[in-house]
Amino acid sequence: MIGIIFQFAAETMEVRVDRESVYFRTPQSPGFTTINGLKLDKAGVLKEFPELKDNPKWQSIARERFKEKIKECENEMERVDYIISDLKKYGYKPLYLQRQGFRVQKLQ
Repeated sequence: MIGIIFQFAAETMEVRVDRESVYFRTPQSPGFTTINGLKLDKAGVLKEFPELKDNPKWQSIARERFKEKIKECENEMERVDYIISDLKKYGYKPLYLQRQGFRVQKLQ
């Protein structure tokens, strides 16, 4: 299991990658949730997938594409690298990384 802490403006978000599963925790959520539990920003989704602009099911399609991309990754570290690079595009700053409960590593 690998955990990553991100900062976006004044908020922090934690992402955990456990094999093929990815969990998210935001200040608004009481615990970890999957991508299905997150409220997606339409502007952010449209930056990645502009063809979903007029699709009423844009959130579910974006979630499915995320899940497919995660499954394509071969290991946890490749998934972590993908998540970091993807969230950086939207202004999230990776702060810390923790592998298997070991000491936290500062990112940058």
